[in-house]
Amino acid sequence: MEILKFDDLPQGGFAGLRERRFVMDERIYGARKPQETVNGIGNFVYLADANFMPNGETGLHPHKEIDVISVMVSGRISHAGSLEHGQGLEAGMVQVQRAGAEGFKHNEINPDDTENHMIQLWVAPDELGEPAGYKAYSPARSERMHIYGGSKDQDERFYSKTQMEIVNTEAGQVIKQDGDVMAYLSAGSGQANGTPVAARTLIRSDGLEFQADKAGQLILIYDNN
Repeated sequence: MEILKFDDLPQGGFAGLRERRFVMDERIYGARKPQETVNGIGNFVYLADANFMPNGETGLHPHKEIDVISVMVSGRISHAGSLEHGQGLEAGMVQVQRAGAEGFKHNEINPDDTENHMIQLWVAPDELGEPAGYKAYSPARSERMHIYGGSKDQDERFYSKTQMEIVNTEAGQVIKQDGDVMAYLSAGSGQANGTPVAARTLIRSDGLEFQADKAGQLILIYDNN
């Protein structure tokens, strides 16, 4: 089992947010990949853990041929841009934007006078040329919700062989996943295969059993290839 902690990474950021980047896959970044970051799994290529400053924002910027998943840990986000302008995210919610060949522009804005906390993940598409699209999810506490990936014959999630699930955990809850899996504990604490882990920790393991010590949030990424 491999573990990468928030404090192991340098502080970075841009515009109105401060972040630490855990995953910067060499398939995207090549020689520009920082040594302290790790590669992803399947087509999962990027993970950043960000705090938006009070009233901070990313600024309007474009994406193309990438799927952008935003997971709200605490606080709120006001979403602006070419897809579903005016949507908002509360703590525990997820938005997924597919850029496709069409592309999209977005600006994520902290509307409050206090910091918020958001995780952003990118997944490269299995197939180029898809239309742009937007989906949002509101998992209940303790629900294990599948928010990304699946076959082409369903429309609840964007098609991908790379899968992503989220659990807003309760104390004592046990989450199991077989095979090669990456997991990000964005809030709370627990035991990963018997090893204590704190919030803001990335885990990669061949099989994972996670038991939450208290309420938190766990993101699971794995591949169906």
